[in-house]
Amino acid sequence: MCFSPPQSFLFEIIEKTSGENIFTNGSYKSENIEITDKLNNKSVKFTFISENNMNLIQIGSIGWETEIVDLKIGISDKQIFDFYVDVERKMGDCCSYSEYNEIRIVASEYELDSQKGIYTILME
Repeated sequence: MCFSPPQSFLFEIIEKTSGENIFTNGSYKSENIEITDKLNNKSVKFTFISENNMNLIQIGSIGWETEIVDLKIGISDKQIFDFYVDVERKMGDCCSYSEYNEIRIVASEYELDSQKGIYTILME
């Protein structure tokens, strides 16, 4: 039996006008990031990747089970974007894996670097 863990979701938040990462340029601090599941109003664990000045938000808790997740991502009481995922945990050929039915980013423009798996959020 094999096991494929679900993908982690990586987000870089940049200022739309300057193209700068909001954490790298000091506009915001990582300790002020708040991620809440809108369906149960609970905080969601995340990792802040600061090495090599990357400054990415990583969410690795999605997709371990069949679920719908609707997250609100904010910094210092400012809502940045919503992140919606509909995922099914499946078994096939003796392997368990996650199948993503829908992934949506709402309330913000974004770009996806599919090679690196990084969503770049363009903040106004």
